[in-house]
Amino acid sequence: MPTRPRAALLAALLLAAAPAQAQIAGDAIKIGILTDMSSLYSTTTGPGSVLAAQLAADDFGGEINGHKIVVLSGDHQNKPDVGASIVRKWIDTDGVGMIGDVPTSSVALAVQQIVREKNKVFLISGGGTSELTGKSCSPNSIHWTYDTYSQSNVAARAVVARGGKAWYFISADYAFGAALEADARAIVTATGGTVLGATKHPLNNSDFSSQLLAAQASGAKVVGFANAGGDASNALKQAAEFGLQKSGITMVPLLIGASDIRGLGLPTAQGTVLAESWYWDLNDETRAFTKRFMEKQHNIPSAYHAGMYSATHAYLAAIKATGSDDAKTVIAKMKATEVNDMFAHGGHVRADGRMVHDYYLFQVKTPAQSTGPYDVYNLLATIPADQAFRPLNEGGCPLVQ
Repeated sequence: MPTRPRAALLAALLLAAAPAQAQIAGDAIKIGILTDMSSLYSTTTGPGSVLAAQLAADDFGGEINGHKIVVLSGDHQNKPDVGASIVRKWIDTDGVGMIGDVPTSSVALAVQQIVREKNKVFLISGGGTSELTGKSCSPNSIHWTYDTYSQSNVAARAVVARGGKAWYFISADYAFGAALEADARAIVTATGGTVLGATKHPLNNSDFSSQLLAAQASGAKVVGFANAGGDASNALKQAAEFGLQKSGITMVPLLIGASDIRGLGLPTAQGTVLAESWYWDLNDETRAFTKRFMEKQHNIPSAYHAGMYSATHAYLAAIKATGSDDAKTVIAKMKATEVNDMFAHGGHVRADGRMVHDYYLFQVKTPAQSTGPYDVYNLLATIPADQAFRPLNEGGCPLVQ
């Protein structure tokens, strides 16, 4: 029988050799959905993104291992300083472990740095700049739904291949618009097209007359709108009023969604070619989620809503599987787990934090083709994940070996 000192030493060695017990910090698993609740992105993100995260929490019965799942929401007002302030309070005071959504790329880039410093999890659905998985990539972030490269790549390649080679860009004057235009320019020129000019506009713009007249005067056959939300809708509406489509110019909104198209109306938007990462009417799974979503909010879910649900569900599943909400543990599990749900099949998270999945090319239906108020797209093509997203070795992410 060993002496007490020897027995104590043996016990200490066995304890040291045993794996650390995974655990969930605090009494609750807190998720903060930082979004645009009241401005130009509020329809496609906003309250719908909060609802999507809550639906994911509901799938787990609202708790994991006795820890209640709490979904908080905040309005960043499309201002990086406002968003940063909310996130710091959430993490430092409220015990939030995951930040989600964050449309407006300048806000997303600011939040990404804070979340990395605080060692929490950042799951991006609404934010778009491909820089989030490029030189600014973070081991704490996963870019889930879309990015400026995938949107530009899918849409621009298709339009150039159809003969639309002379382009003009109208772009939002902030990080997202610059990234979207830059990614689209690179695709246009790489596939044999030319860019004849570009103009910028402020965020949440109401008058696009000067930009549209400049585009018309350039001689371009394609106008690419490197903006989103209300800006994209207003630009397309005014382009129709100016008769650009009737003069033979193709309108290519590089980031617009089905709810935006419905708001514009098919007579205005018909024939527009665009890329989307998800659509409510793709299959039985997407329709079932849409029915569930619309029971709570009376509008179809956007791709960003669907992506926020998918990302939140994957996050909570990783916590349940590991028994821990430690950021590094959860991110590692998410990167090791294939995504198979109503948003993506065969999706996976790369070393740079990009979740890659199939993409879709759509054309807006004519009024005669539509069977109902939400039936707005014809599916032209499904683009495989490895063709839709930027190659891993081209983004400049320091995490990529």
